Amino acid sequence: MSNPTSKDSVGQVQEGWVRAPLARFLTPNAETVDVDPEEKYPTVGVLNRGRGLLYRDPIAGSSTSYKKLNRIAPGVLVYSRLKAFEGAITVTPNDLSESFASQEFPTFSFAPVADPEFFRILTTTQRMWDALQGASKGMGGRRERVKPADFLNISMEIPPLPVQKRIVEVIGAVDDQISALDAEAEAMRNVLRRLRSDSMTDGSAAEVRADEAFSITMGRQRSPKRATGPHMTPYLRSANVGYGILSLSDVLEMDFNPNERENFGLRYGDVLVSEGSASEKAVGMPAMWRDEIPAPVCFQNTLLRYRAVESVSIPPFVKHWCLWAYESGQFREIAGGTNIKHIGSKRAARMGVRLPSVTDQERIAAELDTMSEVVAATRAEVYRLRGVRASLVSGLLDQSITVDV
Repeated sequence: MSNPTSKDSVGQVQEGWVRAPLARFLTPNAETVDVDPEEKYPTVGVLNRGRGLLYRDPIAGSSTSYKKLNRIAPGVLVYSRLKAFEGAITVTPNDLSESFASQEFPTFSFAPVADPEFFRILTTTQRMWDALQGASKGMGGRRERVKPADFLNISMEIPPLPVQKRIVEVIGAVDDQISALDAEAEAMRNVLRRLRSDSMTDGSAAEVRADEAFSITMGRQRSPKRATGPHMTPYLRSANVGYGILSLSDVLEMDFNPNERENFGLRYGDVLVSEGSASEKAVGMPAMWRDEIPAPVCFQNTLLRYRAVESVSIPPFVKHWCLWAYESGQFREIAGGTNIKHIGSKRAARMGVRLPSVTDQERIAAELDTMSEVVAATRAEVYRLRGVRASLVSGLLDQSITVDV
């Protein structure tokens, strides 16, 4: 790989690149099958932003109104006519088992001058998504479509086949490294969760009620009359709490008087737990507050605040206990409600906690924090490498970065 500085060198390396319609590289190859009411059909969709296939449950021929389905073969380009403007395009895996989709998912085979793996990379780029958005036709949002003829008429700069293959090698090496780090991070995360579970279920520690181990408070209810007032205060809600992380890009304000600021104010080390949600996955999701925003900051009744009790518990142990209660499904298990599940402060208070001594809590929390930091560092490296990959792909495709063939 090189970054030549002379025009002669650039021209020499870039020789063979063409700006041409995709029809030069792709050929429609739709294969339809008649739907048999007695058969089942494994179906797929296409995820947006070039993220690959969405694998759906098989459908019975008797349960669908479709008379025909498209067979989705391995190693073909496929996109969603309806969601193409969202970048719903990919190249199917070479080991794809028999799959089908509606006729809203046209497929294309590759010409001899096109490397499928190169086009798989191309489908993950902003330039492809922008081109699809530009080709969308129709009246508003979900009714927009990209017709196959319009798709094939999109022009893009494509390198000669040897350069395509070399780009695939370069990006493949980065992808391999990302995959290895991803696998390493996932393995360490699983070890961390096992260690956390072992620590929080240790039978040698006495079991107490949660409200004996922690101070548990539900936040204040939001009301229209609090939208303005003399004591406007930032507050957190369930939308701000993720799995071990806080999202603070959208923090709202409402009026909390001085007494309420005292009762509902956050202190460093408090753990916020999502009290309820229509999504079971979000129920009990916890994150620790670390004074990311200057005080006072309060919280709404969509959250429960878990606070350490002096001489009884310490904030890092509270954090890991709440993470365990979420990971193990304990929060979801006690939640009540039908459409929207709620933990509730009373049910939260009755939960059992294996509570070791403060000294043992400090040791447990230190071990778990060390492991958490290793997982976070590995995840951060994965994130950094994905950024490197995106910049590398962009540079290779706009020819500011060149490869030796």
